Amino acid sequence: MPAAPAAATSDAYTPQSDLETHYQQAKFFFNQLKTTSTLGVSRDNWLKGAGNFRRIYLAEPKSDLAPACLLMLGRLYSDMYRAFGKGIDLGEAISYYRDVDALFPGNRLADDALFAVGLLLLEDVQDPQRAAKSFGRIVTDYPEGDMRSAAETKLKELSQKYDIPLPRIMVGDPQLMNLTNVLPVKYWSSDDYTRVVINTSGPVTYREELLERVGNQPRRLYIDFQESYIEPRFRAPVPIEDGLLKRIRTGQFSPDTVRVVLDIESISSYKIFSLPSPFRVVIDVRGQNKTTTTDRRLGSSGPASPPAPTPPTPTGRRRDRDADAETRQPSLVQQRDNQVRTSIEPAENKTEQSLVVLRERKKTGLSQSSSSDRVVPQTTSLPAPEGRRAPLSLAQQLGLGVRTIVLDPGHGGKDPGAIAYGMKEKDIVLHVAKRLADELRRTLGVTVILTREDDVFLPLEERTAIANTSGADLFVSLHINAHPSPQIKGFETYFLNLSTNDEAMRVAARENATSTHQMSDLQDILLDIMRNSKINESSRLARQVHGSMAGALTAPPFILKDMGVKQAPFYVLIGAEMPAILIELAFISNPDDARLLSDATFIDELAGTISIGIRSYIHATTAQL
Repeated sequence: MPAAPAAATSDAYTPQSDLETHYQQAKFFFNQLKTTSTLGVSRDNWLKGAGNFRRIYLAEPKSDLAPACLLMLGRLYSDMYRAFGKGIDLGEAISYYRDVDALFPGNRLADDALFAVGLLLLEDVQDPQRAAKSFGRIVTDYPEGDMRSAAETKLKELSQKYDIPLPRIMVGDPQLMNLTNVLPVKYWSSDDYTRVVINTSGPVTYREELLERVGNQPRRLYIDFQESYIEPRFRAPVPIEDGLLKRIRTGQFSPDTVRVVLDIESISSYKIFSLPSPFRVVIDVRGQNKTTTTDRRLGSSGPASPPAPTPPTPTGRRRDRDADAETRQPSLVQQRDNQVRTSIEPAENKTEQSLVVLRERKKTGLSQSSSSDRVVPQTTSLPAPEGRRAPLSLAQQLGLGVRTIVLDPGHGGKDPGAIAYGMKEKDIVLHVAKRLADELRRTLGVTVILTREDDVFLPLEERTAIANTSGADLFVSLHINAHPSPQIKGFETYFLNLSTNDEAMRVAARENATSTHQMSDLQDILLDIMRNSKINESSRLARQVHGSMAGALTAPPFILKDMGVKQAPFYVLIGAEMPAILIELAFISNPDDARLLSDATFIDELAGTISIGIRSYIHATTAQL
């Protein structure tokens, strides 16, 4: 056996000793143990090597070499465990590594020691939970350390394989190159339509793929979100069995990819688009219904089915092993939050109150519309020759009647909309919607569904989903406008289309709670979405309703300024599969309009004129059949 260095035989060191020399000798002996087989076979030689580092540490426990000695002791005992298989050596290795961080917090070797602990706990102790805690200490306590990247990689792998949550510091801030957090999936489904909305903590790159039917397994649509993460608690199975949508599975497909799989009974077509502020991906899927749309709408005398309710959060479910090949874990579905209902405060009671228009949620109104503002909707049909009837729309050719109308009172809950003169937009439009619903039921005998019956918050994309899953034939969204200038007043009616009008884009941006720059980006998305939308029918509905309001509300006793029919990309109208319009009923920021909005008689007149406009649209459609 080769003779050990002098350091191996020295019994003690004094503070005056050359610690650096002894440390280098101890390292040399350690390397000899690892490379010289005849030396390394003896456990006693390994214990001598441990004694070398221990004596250096004890000679000067606060020297610069102290943390390095503890780290080397950890490595030495770790190698001893692998060489001789004694559990006591593994325990010693973990203890010495932990002492580096505990006794010398902030030292440059502390993150190396914590990483070594994590590897031992993961590979030798086989305790991924404790290993993740050690790796997590590195990214939280030593974010500038050289082991952070390796620790993050291990944490992502553990999260994917063992459903261990990532430290918060690793998720949600794209500016720090963190993973984007994918939030619980929300959905609405009927027999032939499904809308799924996936919210994320920030913009994310995603791709989709449609998997064809294999045996008895239906076609499946999956979406991969890159550089993303979903918390383990949102990876539980969610069997839905609700209309077209059978199941949503969400899982950590790879350490930095979240996969969402939609198990759908049948897929005829689908569209995927993203919306900003907050970023979310919307998936609209159209399936092959067991009964045709005509049968459903005209063959039934009963009310339409209500929107599919959101199921409660599943708890305590077993893992779905069959889903592992695609997502590893299915997804949790989130319910919408309810808020306390409030009533409208009459404007005349607070005439001295200063004007307030809520930030980010306020609407910017338009100045008096010119002829150029009243944009004729884009259409691919040619004008009919004089004396000949214009070509029938598809809806007219199919002879579809109007049996269900969805009214959408804008805002609600935590989103009050515009505020001025003691009134809130959310309260006014809810009141108008209820009065209009009564009028439509009384005069037309139709089923009327409100997207909200009280003071609750609904995301814009949910409102459209309610209309689609209800099989609605018409969709009317009700809003109140606002403008920084109290001189601006009047009413205007919108339908979904691209817009080159800056003021119309501002109104849409306010209603969408986004920016005009993002609205410009959205126009590119709309080019594809609106190819098969109801633009022409929506334009006709808008003009009929607006004309009815103009005929009754631009002369005494109730005078509103006619600001025309316009077009703009409103989120709430995107994806509507029926004629859909948005009405800005008046300007709450104008004292004259606000006074009318607080008048119950005016609200009744307003509801009546909108109802007449809808009846006129239906009669005009029927007359051409």
